[in-house]
Amino acid sequence: MNPTRRRFLAAAPLAGGALAADLPNERPAILGGAKAHPAPFPSWPVFDQLEERAVLDTLRGGKWYRGNGKNVAGFEEAYAKLTGAKTCLAAANGTSALITSINAMGIEPGDEVIVPPYTFIATVNAVLRQYALPVFVDTDPETFQMDARKLEAAITPRTRAIVPVHLGGNVCDLGAMLPIASRRGVPVLEDACQAHLAEWRGRKVGRFGLAGCFSFQASKNLNSGEGGAIITDDEDLRERCFAFHNNGSGFRSIGNNFTYSSTGCNLRMPEFQAALLLAQMTRIEAQAGVRAQNGAYLTSLLKDIPGIAPARMYDGCTRNAYHLYMFRYDRQHFAGLPRALFLKALAAEGIPASGGYSPLNKQAFLKNALHARGYQRIFPAKEIAMWEERNQCPANDGLCEEAVWFVQTMLLAPRAAMEQIAGAIRKIQKHAGGIAKA
Repeated sequence: MNPTRRRFLAAAPLAGGALAADLPNERPAILGGAKAHPAPFPSWPVFDQLEERAVLDTLRGGKWYRGNGKNVAGFEEAYAKLTGAKTCLAAANGTSALITSINAMGIEPGDEVIVPPYTFIATVNAVLRQYALPVFVDTDPETFQMDARKLEAAITPRTRAIVPVHLGGNVCDLGAMLPIASRRGVPVLEDACQAHLAEWRGRKVGRFGLAGCFSFQASKNLNSGEGGAIITDDEDLRERCFAFHNNGSGFRSIGNNFTYSSTGCNLRMPEFQAALLLAQMTRIEAQAGVRAQNGAYLTSLLKDIPGIAPARMYDGCTRNAYHLYMFRYDRQHFAGLPRALFLKALAAEGIPASGGYSPLNKQAFLKNALHARGYQRIFPAKEIAMWEERNQCPANDGLCEEAVWFVQTMLLAPRAAMEQIAGAIRKIQKHAGGIAKA
């Protein structure tokens, strides 16, 4: 038993169940006290002989390409079964999955695609690759997700797709979004790159829109270093996706058939990545269960701390994948302690955290892209100026100043680590004034 846990157990009868780190004589580590969490958090990825055997068998088999190997097709079948989808197409990475889907959906230069401003850049890059116009819908700060209440006002006759993101493994408000999309005749492409096994009303995400995209990049809850997938119940769309990701050759043309049905790219998944994924899938349910239990427990501890607001789940979210554990930090409840110092104090306690995304709609790369020659040929300068006015997201701006993230591996730690996280935050709050002056 570690010293912090012993202090917790010893103090509980005297402190009415309070964490040991709540006691007045506990000093924050940044001011010279003991770390609240002295042990390292679990490392990532988790692997053993199963992955070693999978990679070595592929290596020795000499069939490293999906055109002559069996791993990619086997993974596609297994992932479709896991998610409940009719079909799955593996891709080189999550960005490739998004680019492939947007191309297969027929998004063209001059079209508009609705996206959230609180997301990884790949969501927007996939739109920019088509010379389409990303239109940002502001964030619901309570959930960190696209605010469905502001969706319909962003739809115009040029809107060709809505791309909500299930940010951090939480689920966006599909109950409100899908009826709007259906009524306006706009297809939905779910960016579920961070949301493996997340559910809306008992059904896996990625199956509510026309298609859903996933990432298996090194940080993700299902990991092959790089990798991606598209799930869809639309077999024609799957065929168009296959053709695009296979240099324009359809599913029945893979190999040495040099006839093409469309333009495309080479965005195929190699056999090695599929071998790793098939091995990693043997652990995903158990790991997801641990994250869900610890995530719910951590929320029960943090929600009563003034100034800490864990990301809320919509009523329809029946399973949060917890790729990230996210909360808002209100410095007014911490003696005005800036978020940067709060993060530094957490790190001193042995609890790594980050401030998350900055406003994507305000980044320089986007302005540069829209003022480049390609966009100038498609969109008049007046329209680009109007776009800048349309895409103000004040709620997201505020969220980006308050957000704090823990990564998914922290939720794989023992339950006591959740108590140590909460204790550290209470300790920092109690001594916030002193930390600010130090």
